[in-house]
Amino acid sequence: MTDQLYKTDPGQTRDARTALTGLRDEIGKAVVGQDAAVTGLVVALLCGGHVLLEGVPGVAKTLLVRTLATALDVETKRIQFTPDLMPGDVTGSLVYDTRTAEFSFQPGPVFTNLLLADEINRTPPKTQAALLEAMEEKQVTVDGEPRKLPEPFLVAATQNPVEYEGTYPLPEAQLDRFLLKLILPLPTREQEFQVLARHAGGFDPRDLAAAGVRPVAGPADLATARAEIRALTVSPEILAYIVDLVRATRQSPSLAMGVSPRGATALLNTSRAWAWLAGRDYVTPDDVKALALPTLRHRIQLRPEAEMEGTTADSVIQAVLAQTPAPR
Repeated sequence: MTDQLYKTDPGQTRDARTALTGLRDEIGKAVVGQDAAVTGLVVALLCGGHVLLEGVPGVAKTLLVRTLATALDVETKRIQFTPDLMPGDVTGSLVYDTRTAEFSFQPGPVFTNLLLADEINRTPPKTQAALLEAMEEKQVTVDGEPRKLPEPFLVAATQNPVEYEGTYPLPEAQLDRFLLKLILPLPTREQEFQVLARHAGGFDPRDLAAAGVRPVAGPADLATARAEIRALTVSPEILAYIVDLVRATRQSPSLAMGVSPRGATALLNTSRAWAWLAGRDYVTPDDVKALALPTLRHRIQLRPEAEMEGTTADSVIQAVLAQTPAPR
């Protein structure tokens, strides 16, 4: 995936595409660089999927999500995942009311539009799993009663690299629920200079309004965009190309587990969203290639011997892309 959103004609009247591509410029008022992550978050919103953001502490993962919520004009809540966090702290629980002598449901922070699950891999698997139903079914069940989450609903989870102390690797079932895994790199020298210059000029990351961040899109734009994306044409040749790519991962000698059918569906959806951002009503092989890494990198499992030899998930996917013929 390239590091910028496609732009529409400046003279074009405001529509859903104009509004959503404008998110990038608005987020840039608070976040320097990380354009690929911004693009990925917009793609996830368009697909109704969830995002896993990985990077070392201090690369603006949390600030990025908070700024997106402000620019999209949706409610956001944050959960700091810690080793002692309980599932009820995420989903909510039944609380006894002494005045009525009855139990009532107290909603947890998951009842929001944009949930920031901060450092999700610092909590044990039992609490991580509390998000599974919410991410897949967009509801939570407490005491046998399902409760719908608001629409739109997106989980943006951050995690530190797995080699950091005190982390719990996310199980495969949880990873597969994330539409995209985005890697946030350290800034370049020029970008780091811009960050310091902003702070020297009085920038406060806790005050986004002072930085000039304002809503430029909303849930209505998102609903319109999703309807337009569903109408995009996908040829049988493109469908076959996606199938060939995911099946090739299952045959790779470097992998203990290849991409599942859910991963193939995810790649189809993200490719359609990318094509829509480009202003087209059809999907090309380049759209598929652009989204293959962030859509598939967390859905494969390396063999231990391959990992010891320095093989990475990205290198395996890149090899599969190079070896799989693309349709003309």
